[in-house]
Amino acid sequence: MSGIYIHIPFCKSRCLYCDFYSTTQLNQREDYVTAVITEARQRITQPTDIQTVYFGGGTPSMLDCEQIQRILTAIHPTNATEITIEANPGDLTTDKLSQLHNIGINRLSIGVQSFLDKELQFIGRRHTAQQAKDVIHLAQNAGFDNISIDLMYALPDQTMANWLYNIDEALKLNVQHISCYNLTYETGTRLTSMVNEGKIIPANEDLENEMYDILCTKLKENGFIHYEVSNFALPGRESKHNSSYWNNTPYIGLGAGAHSYDGTKRRWNISNLFEYINNIANGKIFGDEEMLTEEQKAMEHIMLGLRTKEGIEATTTILQKARPLLESGLLEISNGNIHATQKGLHILNMIIEELV
Repeated sequence: MSGIYIHIPFCKSRCLYCDFYSTTQLNQREDYVTAVITEARQRITQPTDIQTVYFGGGTPSMLDCEQIQRILTAIHPTNATEITIEANPGDLTTDKLSQLHNIGINRLSIGVQSFLDKELQFIGRRHTAQQAKDVIHLAQNAGFDNISIDLMYALPDQTMANWLYNIDEALKLNVQHISCYNLTYETGTRLTSMVNEGKIIPANEDLENEMYDILCTKLKENGFIHYEVSNFALPGRESKHNSSYWNNTPYIGLGAGAHSYDGTKRRWNISNLFEYINNIANGKIFGDEEMLTEEQKAMEHIMLGLRTKEGIEATTTILQKARPLLESGLLEISNGNIHATQKGLHILNMIIEELV
């Protein structure tokens, strides 16, 4: 076992684009923490095997530090080298950052998304650009030297000039990790409803690709390693926890909607706050599970591996399927592995479909 993921679903409000399980039932936080602790004690039998812990959401920073510490105590990750919490800039104060650092959190993932207030307001974020900058400086002063920020591109009406401004502002902050995601239109989100109603028009695909290419170039010029399709890190600062997903390493997911993987099957908890709390209280943990076939494992190996800089092994079978993609410059071979080229990264999902 490598990592523990804890899903904290609470949010003050929902962002336009988000399709992760979340809830605004903030009065249920204490009952939820109790349920997560119960689940952790039931499922974690070898805490010394835990290498990473990741609090994701939702908005994990909606919990107070005492609640977070109680969850960590139940997990007891004595050998974990990386303990991350996702946070909204508006939830982090000097005092809270100091407390988080003191209870063992050693990596922050801060949901900045943009350094332009107009863009933040559009996607429904509840912080300002200045708040985000100030919080990163406060975190550094509190002793955090492993900070990741999220940025979002290809927003409706976003210009290349605005995107370049966001990249430059991020680089000025001297963070160690940057995750960048194009705005996606997921079924059931308010954002997709706005598109269907003709209220907004998605960004042009050519502009989106150009934004991605410029991002990759500028971050590389500033010493960042492009180690996964959406993730960039200074050397040695890659996310250990997320890398375990892409490397097909087993992990345990705690909380409502959380997924787990033991190398042969995937399990997931029910995505409902009250049902999850009741299930745990009654000794029922999983909502459902799926035993993976060898074919599914092979498919996931290709799907996940091609997202990373390591790529996948250039086996005879893969080479036969990949030959046209290699000849067209969408894939390349290096050190015995097949990798997506910069051109290939634009249509990675199509490439994966061709290979599986």
